[in-house]
Formats: sequence, C-alpha cells, structure tokens
Amino acid sequence: MRSAHRPYRRPRTVLAMDLPVRRALFDDAALARLVAVADTDPSCVVGDFADPAVADRLAEAEALFTGWGCPPLTTGALERMPRLRTVVHAAGSVKHHITDACWQRGLTVASAAQANALPVAEYTVAAILFAGKRVLHTARVYREQRRWVSPIDVIGSGGNYGRTVGVVGASRIGRRVVELLRPYDLRILLHDPYLPADEAERLGVRPVDLETLARCSDVVTLHAPELPETRHLLDRARLGALPDGATVVNTARGSLVDTAALTDELVSGRLNAVLDVTDPEVLPAGSPLYDLPNVLLTPHVAGSLGNELGRMTHAALDELERYGRGLPFADPVHPEALARSA
Repeated sequence: MRSAHRPYRRPRTVLAMDLPVRRALFDDAALARLVAVADTDPSCVVGDFADPAVADRLAEAEALFTGWGCPPLTTGALERMPRLRTVVHAAGSVKHHITDACWQRGLTVASAAQANALPVAEYTVAAILFAGKRVLHTARVYREQRRWVSPIDVIGSGGNYGRTVGVVGASRIGRRVVELLRPYDLRILLHDPYLPADEAERLGVRPVDLETLARCSDVVTLHAPELPETRHLLDRARLGALPDGATVVNTARGSLVDTAALTDELVSGRLNAVLDVTDPEVLPAGSPLYDLPNVLLTPHVAGSLGNELGRMTHAALDELERYGRGLPFADPVHPEALARSA
C-alpha cells in the first residue's frame, strides 16, 4: 500500500558489490522486483568507484544497493556521487564499506542484518542440541565400531534436559538463539555488559559475568562483535574454567577465542567445539582442529547461503521500497551502534 503523503518514487539506484554476489542475490523474481522499486540497470554492477565507465551512473545515483564486495565509501568515492542520499546493504555488517565520511555526509543506511541473523541462529541452535546429545562422540564411536552399540553406554551422561547454555552477547543473533531455545528444557545464562536488567528479564535469561558463565555452562555460544575489548573473550583462564566435556560454539568471529588455548584444550580431549569461524579465518593446513574427533569445523557457512540469500535480498528491497515511499527504514544502521556491533 502506497504512502498517503506522497506517490511512490523509484530512486535512481546503482548496485555495488562483486558480480558473482549479484548473481547469487538476485533470481528472476528478485530482479523483477528490483527494477519495479528502483530506477536502475541491474546489469551494471560496480566493483570500483573510480572506474571511469561507471562515472555517469554514480553521478546520478541517489541510492546504492550494496552487497559483499562493495568498495569502501571513502570521501573520494562519495565525491563521485553528489546526489547520493542512502545506502541499502543486502547483507549483515556494513563495517567493510560504510565509513565516517558517510555519516558526515548525512547518508541514511539500512542493512539486512536481521534477515542474516536467522540462519546463524538456526545453525547455532542445531550445534547446541547436537552438543548436548553428544553427536560428535556417538557418530565417531559408531563409525569406528561399525556394529550395534548401546545407546545408553555411548551417550553416557549426555542429553539436553536441564543443560546450561551460556550465551555471550545479546546481539540480534544472540537474542534469536535465546528465542529459539525457549521451547527446550534448558537453563540460559547470558553475558552482555550493555544489557539492561529488565531486558534480560524479558528475554527470560539470567544475566551473569563472564567468569560465572564459563564456570557454569555445558555449552558456551559466542555472539559478540569483533572489537578490541572482545579479543580473546574466551582466554586460557576462562576456557580452563569450563566444565569437563563442555562445548564451545563460535559463529561470530574467530578472534573472540584464544585459538592456541582452545587448541590445547581440544587436543587434550577435555573440551569439544563447533567452529564456523576461526582465528586465522582459514587455519593452517597442519592445524589439528581439522582432524580432531571432538571438533566440528565448517568454513563460515552459518550465515545466509544458497536460497537463504533470497531472504536478505528481499529484506533489502523492502528497505529500498520504504525509502521510495518516504518512510523510515525498518532496520536502520546508526553510527553510534556500529561501535559495539558486528
């Protein structure tokens, strides 16, 4: 339904991202919607703001529709876009391309971070439930023995009834994880220094300091941003405080964990881990984490991939359509929030 206070206006829009990303984000239906809500040429995908071939298009652009691979919007880049008023990002974090120059220019910014949070939370919940059920251990035993094994013996004290899950970070993803875990018989601890007490009560979690969370959790799952103060949140001391058999789940940023300390704990067999991100992002080929039976290592797949990309695309198109109607964004990005977000 169109805004009552002004007719819909298709903003002059340029796509800025890697070309393979554009192909992944837009199926035929999404392309049709794009050209319906924006005055744009979807075959023009900008990967370099200094490219003379796109100078005329950038000079006329009122909106940028960005994705992974968008170059940084520096002062020099913005000078080539004198009419630019807004940036809509069809992914999560905007830190790779939104600069201080954007805020100084007064641009509005929106992202599809909420849409991207959903598959990460789903991956996390699956990892938590599998960890409680000791799936890595039981699968290894079954694979090695290749005969009937006693489920009671192989599970041992495992199970998800009454387990304690420690959530680090009340981010979009952290909150969604809490929501998805609500139907299960789990105790949820949460650490976030910015979370008000009444908000913790609304979420149904017990707010605790990080030392208490580490000491009391059967599973610790990380959802904090990558900031100087969050580097090695799980350091050697906090990893050492985790109970024997606990599982570390990381779908946030590898730097939140001391990799060397975690590797020592995993090699010893005392802890388990489900790691979608590591530090470095790609571990050396000789890292023992690739082969340890108590580690599930995946190459940054928790976020939107495959048909999940369509959810992000349409969320971003929703925002572009709101802009064209003169309405505020549903999920705006604010400069003050970027200092403590992913």
